[in-house]
Amino acid sequence: MSEDKLTGYRGQLRKALTAAGVDIGDKLEVVVNNQQYRGSLMPRVETFDDWHLILKMVSGYNVGLAYNEAMVINKVGTAPKPEFKQPPLPKAEEGLPKVSIISTGGTIASRVDYVTGGVVSAMTSRDLLAIVPELVEVADVDADILYSVFSEDIGHKHWEGMAKRAYDKIKAGADGIIFTHGTDTMGYSAAAMSFAIQNLPVPVIFVGSQRSSDRPSSDNATNLMGGVYTAAHAPFAEVCVGLHENTSDESISYIRGTKVRKCHTSTRYAFQPVNAFPIARYKDGGVEMINPDYLPRRDAEPKLLNKFGDKVALVKFHPDMDPRLLEYYIDDGYKGMIIEATGLGQVNQTLWPAVERARKDGVFVGIVSQCIWGRVNLNVYSHGRELIDRGAVPMEDMHGETAFVKLKWCMGQTDDLDEVKKLMLTNLVGELNSRTPYLGRMG
Repeated sequence: MSEDKLTGYRGQLRKALTAAGVDIGDKLEVVVNNQQYRGSLMPRVETFDDWHLILKMVSGYNVGLAYNEAMVINKVGTAPKPEFKQPPLPKAEEGLPKVSIISTGGTIASRVDYVTGGVVSAMTSRDLLAIVPELVEVADVDADILYSVFSEDIGHKHWEGMAKRAYDKIKAGADGIIFTHGTDTMGYSAAAMSFAIQNLPVPVIFVGSQRSSDRPSSDNATNLMGGVYTAAHAPFAEVCVGLHENTSDESISYIRGTKVRKCHTSTRYAFQPVNAFPIARYKDGGVEMINPDYLPRRDAEPKLLNKFGDKVALVKFHPDMDPRLLEYYIDDGYKGMIIEATGLGQVNQTLWPAVERARKDGVFVGIVSQCIWGRVNLNVYSHGRELIDRGAVPMEDMHGETAFVKLKWCMGQTDDLDEVKKLMLTNLVGELNSRTPYLGRMG
C-alpha cells in the first residue's frame, strides 16, 4: 500500500489540497478570511474533524485554519523529502542453522506514531534484524512479512496462513521458525499452530514484546535474540511462546503453546504456564531444559492440518447469566461451545435446558474452569453431574483459550460429533494431562 500523501485530510478540504498539488510538508501560502498565512502543511489525526488545515509556521508553532469555499491555497515550495537507503545486513557465518522469522505484526514490530501518540504496526522483518545484528552470530536468518496487524485482528483464517507459511519454510530446510506476534492473542495463535502443524522436526517459537521498540524499556531485542538462538539450537521440536521469565533481562521462558496464557496486561513476565512446567529457558547465551517431557528435535515429516471451523464460541459463565445467550449460538448454527464454568465446572441450573438442547441439535459443549490452574471434575457436585447427563463434556485441565482453539481445529477436521468428542478428549500435542502437575505455587 502506498503512503498517503495527505494523511488525515478528508472531504472538501482534501479535494482542495489535491487540486493545489500539495503533499504533506510542502510550503503553502493560505488566504482565508482576508488573512494570509505561510507555513508547511502538517498531517492530521484521522479521527479529528475534516475542515481544519494545519500549518507549521516559521516560528515553529502550529496553526489550525478552518476551511471554507473561499479559502485560497497556493503551493510556494516543496519540502525536502528525506531519503533513506537501508544498509546491507551483515551476513551470517557459513554452516550456521537456518532460522526463518515470519512477521505477523504486534508490539515487537511497532513504533510510536508521534502524530497521533498511539502505537502503530510499522516495522518490517528486516527492521527486526537491524535491531539485533548479533543474530547473524547464532543463525543464518531470513525474514519475511506474512501479516502486519495487531493481534486482536488475527483469527482462524490467519492461523491457516501462518501454518502454511511455517510448513513451507520447514520443508525448505529451516532449522527453526520464529513468529513475531502481538501478545494479546499470542496464546490462541500458539495453540492453533500446535494443532495445525503436527509431527514437527524443529521448534516453532512465538516471540513478542510488551513494550514498543522505541521505548527505552523495550523487551523486543532480548526476546528476539533468545528466540532465534533457541529456534536454532534447542533440542526440542514443539510450538512454544518465549518472553521474559521475570522483570529483568536475565532469562526468557519457553512455554508449550497449548499450556500458556497471558496473565498480566503489561509486565514483561506476562505469560505463565497453565498446568505445566515451562519447556526451557534461555539464559547466559544458552538453552537450559526445564521439563523432561518434550518432543525432541528429529528427522520427521511435518503434517499440515491447517483447517479450522468458524462456528465455535467461547462463553464465560457468570451469576444471573441469561440462558438465551447459549440459545443464540444454537439458533445461529454454531457447532460447538466452550463454557468457562466456575470452579470444578458448575453453572447455574437455568442453563441446563440450553445444554440439553445443544446435545439434541448436535452442538458440542465442552466445560472448562474459569480458574487459571487446576482441572474440572463434574463428578464432585450434583450440578456437574447434571451437566454430564445433558451431554456436556469436561475438558480435563485444558484452559479455555486452548479448548476453544482445539474445538475450532476439530471442527475443521470433521463434521462427525462423535469424532469431535473423541479428538477433544485425546491428548494430541500436550494440551491434556492425565494428572495435573503441582507447580509449587502458593495454595
